[in-house]
Amino acid sequence: MVNGEELKIFCGSANRGLAEEIAGCLGVSLGNCEVSRFSDGEISISIGESVRRTNAFLIQPLVSPINESIMELLIIIDALRRASAKTVNAVIPYYAYARQDRKTKARDPITAKLLADLITAAGATRVVAMDLHAGQIQGFFNIPLDHLTALPILSNYLEQKKIENGVVVSPDLGGVTRSRDLANRLGMQIAIIEKKRPAPNKAEIMHIIGDVQGKTAIFIDDMIDTAGTITLGAEALIREGASAVYACCTHPVFSGSALQRLSKSPLEEIIYTNTIPVDRGQLTGLRDCFRQLSVAPLIAEAIQRIQNRVSVSELFD
Repeated sequence: MVNGEELKIFCGSANRGLAEEIAGCLGVSLGNCEVSRFSDGEISISIGESVRRTNAFLIQPLVSPINESIMELLIIIDALRRASAKTVNAVIPYYAYARQDRKTKARDPITAKLLADLITAAGATRVVAMDLHAGQIQGFFNIPLDHLTALPILSNYLEQKKIENGVVVSPDLGGVTRSRDLANRLGMQIAIIEKKRPAPNKAEIMHIIGDVQGKTAIFIDDMIDTAGTITLGAEALIREGASAVYACCTHPVFSGSALQRLSKSPLEEIIYTNTIPVDRGQLTGLRDCFRQLSVAPLIAEAIQRIQNRVSVSELFD
């Protein structure tokens, strides 16, 4: 409790394991929030304790089934606001629809902005997000947004491998800033894969910019979805003379046959965080190349800083 303000942590059904871990890091128990369904599929939310004048933090990544997760988020925010919570802080480790952040052709929607408007209209007073696919999404909100990154967690893990002759690889031109940040942390150079997308979720490798000959290449991206770009890129890097290839990301979307594709690829290791839950049963029978890291301590520290009214950005200075 700070200045008489109590902190309470709630979650929907999207990633309860992560929410419990965050609550454990903060030394509190998860708040009583029951999510159920009516017979016609409508979502029912019941907050089983008082939240009056508290700072409520709702942990809800927007994971598959994505639209269900979004509705849970909006309804719980509304319930907390109507129950007189002092602040309703939406902690969204994975922000869905982030790839629909601009118009690429006539009559396209900008769904990432629409989702931001819905979250604000539901009654959120602050948003905490992690590694947004497009940085401009921060500007879609008219309420405070704290943007966290898992790069320190990923870089700490990679530092332990003591890779001496490494290069950080951006899977496209848009990821250069992220790649350069990781490269600076690891003391490496960067390379870039130039690609084109003939259709959504399909990629064609065109050219590798930079020296990868004889080096250990480390892919970095905000998410791995179908794994098409990563696996094609790994094959291209090996052809260009890379001695080994690793891949790391914040959000393991792993849709379709991504896990099988990654398991059969030349990647030494696929490193990801628990912003999105990955059922260990899905990895049964696959190559032992998947490593999950936890973002719970980082998110818990950000929540504590918000509660204590101190800088969140200093976490990454």
